[in-house]
Amino acid sequence: MKREEITMESVAVKVDNVSKIYKLYDRPMDRLKEALRLTKEVKYRPHYALNNVSFQIEKGETVGIIGINGAGKSTILKIITGVLNQTSGIVEIDGRISALLELGAGFNLEYTGIENIYLNGTMIGFSKGEIDEKLDSILEFADIGEFIHQPVKTYSSGMFVRLAFAVAINIEPEILIVDEALSVGDVFFQAKCYKKFEDFKREGRTILFVSHDLGSISKYCDRVILMNRGKKVSEGSAAQMIDLYKKVLVNQVDEEGNERSAIEVNKESDGVTFGAGISEGKSWRSHFILNPKIQEYGDKKAEIVDFGMADEKGILTNTIIKGHEFTIMMRVKSYEELSFPIVAFTIKDRRGTEITGTNTMIEQIPFILKKGEEIEVRFTQKANLQGDQYLVSLGCTGFEGDDFEVHHRIYDGFTLEIVSDKNTIGYYDMNSEIELSRIGE
Repeated sequence: MKREEITMESVAVKVDNVSKIYKLYDRPMDRLKEALRLTKEVKYRPHYALNNVSFQIEKGETVGIIGINGAGKSTILKIITGVLNQTSGIVEIDGRISALLELGAGFNLEYTGIENIYLNGTMIGFSKGEIDEKLDSILEFADIGEFIHQPVKTYSSGMFVRLAFAVAINIEPEILIVDEALSVGDVFFQAKCYKKFEDFKREGRTILFVSHDLGSISKYCDRVILMNRGKKVSEGSAAQMIDLYKKVLVNQVDEEGNERSAIEVNKESDGVTFGAGISEGKSWRSHFILNPKIQEYGDKKAEIVDFGMADEKGILTNTIIKGHEFTIMMRVKSYEELSFPIVAFTIKDRRGTEITGTNTMIEQIPFILKKGEEIEVRFTQKANLQGDQYLVSLGCTGFEGDDFEVHHRIYDGFTLEIVSDKNTIGYYDMNSEIELSRIGE
């Protein structure tokens, strides 16, 4: 259905020019003076958590909202569910909403799990009799055993989210809103929740959820809304918005969703683009969130002075679409003359298992580094790993006679996130082609 053909009868959620403004004061006394009307001078600075955001969601759609931290994603969900009031604009809802926003939102910590089920059901608008009918399905989905009769303040975070999600999803809402809550449960519980998502989609219910899990966004969403700094940047298919999101991460898109020219980007980032040097301006590594407890060691006869990652379009990013090419690049500077140094990378899963990697010796690319020389090494390959987050380690080593030397290693320096809407079994996808034929035909 084209957007211009949508009628109000087909719209579950309509957000029209919604803004949320917070007043920021430099001193607590300024807030008090204004509250007591002791001054006519404006003492605050307005902060737009949301700035004229508009979109609408059709009934039966599964829509994701993505963006960096502080983009306004959670704020718009809270306004839609009535947890917050907007400063201006209109929100219209057609259908009963069930929301799972923050862990424990709407729960009384002193109540037992059973008591909180009835409390939440009543708040949503169900009678005791209606909750009685749904109680067995809620308990079965939560699967927390005898803890259901204990105060929820004694629950682990996993049990807490199991119960909260079980209540939210089993009261059969017409609109389900979820904000990152699934990241708390274990993998088996997440699988059960996503199966429920699929059931909801088949039943024609509406789902709106915020997630940093771009793989889930890609797999489940009919449409995605990208937000940045309180504004809606754009909306479209998951693939389009994930691609645009990667550009937002490296400041290649302005607040209106327009791609910035290379001149603008280079001027602001001091000329840093894929393949650029680091003798002037910002480095590649400055564009990435690095491991805060990064481990580096070696004799420093040579040093990895910069590193980064780029997708097939040359955009600096550690978010890669499964099956697409990406490049890991390093700049290595030598402080002594080195015969046949080895430059390497390794990719591990979050449990520390080495999944893959290579180096210049394995790939049979011998070279010599002169003292003071600096080189750039690029490893380009297809991302056939399963959708998940991985850790990337880098190294520059070599041999002095028969002795193996480590010049510089960066251990678990940064992450690689593979975005996938189809995961097979194991660590990587063999991209099998399947043929099926009926015998006798």
